[in-house]
Amino acid sequence: MSLIEQYQQYIYIEKSLSANTIEAYISDIQQFANFLLPGIEDKNLIDKELLEVKFQTIQAYINFLYSAGIQARSQAREISALRSFYRYLVYEKLIIEDPTQLIELPKISKKLPEVLSVTEIEKMIAQVDLSKAEGERNKAIVEIMYGCGLRVSEVIGLKISQLHFEENYIRVIGKGNKERLIPIGQTAIDAIMAYLEGSRSKVKIKKGMEGILFLNRRGSALTREMIFIIIKQLALLAGIEKNISPHTLRHSFATHLIEGGADLRAVQDMLGHESITTTEIYTHLDHDYLRSTIALHHPRY
Repeated sequence: MSLIEQYQQYIYIEKSLSANTIEAYISDIQQFANFLLPGIEDKNLIDKELLEVKFQTIQAYINFLYSAGIQARSQAREISALRSFYRYLVYEKLIIEDPTQLIELPKISKKLPEVLSVTEIEKMIAQVDLSKAEGERNKAIVEIMYGCGLRVSEVIGLKISQLHFEENYIRVIGKGNKERLIPIGQTAIDAIMAYLEGSRSKVKIKKGMEGILFLNRRGSALTREMIFIIIKQLALLAGIEKNISPHTLRHSFATHLIEGGADLRAVQDMLGHESITTTEIYTHLDHDYLRSTIALHHPRY
């Protein structure tokens, strides 16, 4: 088994990373290996070259990425993959020093996410045509995405068994197969119950899909693309000209909580962010929140 294959097995078992993250990391490391030995497929030669890499080699690779016109965000991801790989090699005592240790990530300009106002979200929901078979489902999707801040992957994978309406929370399986509990309000509960008791009960469900909450007309789970189409169409009908996606509802959920004075740690837990620095971007959207926080907590303000 090659070093890259061993590392892939390690991050799958030990790190519980998502399939997409693992695939991206392995692709980045293989691209680096191809930079070291272009066109060579001999695993032993590649392993030997990877073990002998020095700081200067990593630096040369970064210069190569820059010259090739690779964007800063993509460069940062590739460097992160290499850092993880070489930390693994150090951990396994296959090398003594980590050649990526002194490498700095390129600076990435933070683009603030697009956010919908409460009024805009209400306009979108008002556009749902409840006379159509998919109407109750689409309304429930918008309500739970905005009401609980779910990712698209979490929505399409949500099971009926994860709904705990008597206790007013849902159980979500997020990135890296990590579970979290999210409170759910009565508005979203009512929309989901209307869907469960209404149009969903009339769908001929495909075998194996019985537990999935949101189904298409053929009784199968929805795709990411279908969620995207639903949100885009509702925004268009509502006359919203912002460039939005399903993720915009998640951004709006977090922003409105922060604006309302919610604790940043609580928002972090509900979003399933591993680091609070990811959650902190939402404080940049509301300068009044920042000023009030300083005024409340700083002794010299």
